[in-house]
This record gives sequence, C-alpha cells and structure tokens, in this order.
Amino acid sequence: TTYGMVSAYEAIAMAQRMPFGEVARMALMGTAERVGAERAYAIGLVSEVTEPGGAVAAALRTAAVPPPAPEDPGTEQGPEATAVPQQRTPDQAPDAEPAPPATDTAPAAPQAPEAGPSTAYLALARLGLQDRRLTLSAHDCTALEAQAAQWLARGVSVDHLTSALTAGLPAEIGYPAGFVRRRLTDKMPPRLPAENTAPDTPAPARRVLMECTDCGRPGQPEALPDGLCRPCRETHSQGTAENPDHTTEGDEAADIKTHMTNLRDLLKTV
Repeated sequence: TTYGMVSAYEAIAMAQRMPFGEVARMALMGTAERVGAERAYAIGLVSEVTEPGGAVAAALRTAAVPPPAPEDPGTEQGPEATAVPQQRTPDQAPDAEPAPPATDTAPAAPQAPEAGPSTAYLALARLGLQDRRLTLSAHDCTALEAQAAQWLARGVSVDHLTSALTAGLPAEIGYPAGFVRRRLTDKMPPRLPAENTAPDTPAPARRVLMECTDCGRPGQPEALPDGLCRPCRETHSQGTAENPDHTTEGDEAADIKTHMTNLRDLLKTV
C-alpha cells in the first residue's frame, strides 16, 4: 500500500499464523503504523521476544530442542518395536589365549528418576486433544507453563482451565500459542483471600430478668418466687398473720386475678 504494490502472497502466508484482521490491517496501513515487540508477539507475528542483544542466543536455544515424534491419532496401539538382529561374535582362533575373566567393577550408582511433567504442562499439552485448533508444541507448552501454573495456584481446577481456554474459539487460529497466551493473561482468575480458620467467638449467654408484681423491682427469676420480692413477700406474710380472718374468698380471687394480669404484662414483648 505504501509503495503502490498489491500485498498478495505475503498476506496469504501471514494469514496462516496470524489473525486475518491483523493481516488485513497491516496490508492496509503499510508503514504508516508501527507494531511494537509485545504487540507483534501477541498477534503471532513473532514467536518469542528477547532482551536487546539476546536474539541469537534464543535462536540457538530453540534450535537445540529436538522436534517431537509425530503421533498418529487414528492408531490406538503403539508402534511395534523392530526386531534387532543378534550380533555374531567371530570364532576365536585355536592358538589364541583365552580372554582373562572380567574383574568385578563397582556397580553404577542408581540414577534418580526424572521428574515428570507438571499438571499445568499436561493441561496445555492436552488442549490439542480437546480441539485441534489449539495444538501446541513442546516448546509452546514449556513457555506457557508458568502462566497456567498461576491459574492452578489460585484454586482453579484443570477442567475449569481447559474450559476457559477452549470456549468460544474462532473458526481459524493462525498462531495457537499466541492465542492461548492472550487468554491466559486476559482471563486470569482473581486471587482469593485465605479462609479465616479462627474459632468463632461464642455468643454471650442471655439473662432473663423479672419484676416484682407488687413494687416492680427487677430481679432474677429464682429471687422472685411467686412473683414477689423478699420485702413484698414479708409484708404480705405479716398482713396475713395479723388479720387471718380478714381475707375473704372474694379478696383472694381478686388477688389471684391481679397477680395473673401482672404476669401477662411481664410476658408481653417490649
């Protein structure tokens, strides 16, 4: 576009590893728009971003990684091992002296078993089995392992991680590693605070208070038998002792009725 030339073959080749919208934008804008390193890495224009002066070392490190063996999804059984022919030992001449017996050598120290791949690495490697559009190489899984481990460290299960990366995929994905890295960054779950394991403070015990039905003095239930405090109870006892014949059945009924009314008033909610 900048030089008056049609961008045809270059755009077709770049559309195989970059989103079509980004390729169309580059073809339209030309040199009028500059793309930074982080932006180029996010859209799949470059496969890795290094520090200044570290491009050669990164290229050599990537070239030293052996390519993974091809896998055939149609076959379920493993490949049969090829038969190795036995090596024929030459016949020893009759005049030759017999070889001396081999001396006992110290047994080799047992090697420590190699640590297997992490859970985050396996989750990324199995994305291609869920959807072929997200097939990642061994180098891509190693580069994205740290971000996937952050998801698992925040309490996310492997099924939840796989569902978040494979949901709503576009029709074509030119650069699966850049697409997965963008989703791991944009959909990072929040860090939940640690649960408080301190024991709950027991609720304070509720105390019930009553009032004297005669004078209204408050007190605990056990200190107010028959609804009367001690002074009122003594006063009623002295009055009954001085006039034992003065009380009639009508007066007793009135006292009982008054006493019950006072008790009902105490039971009413405030």
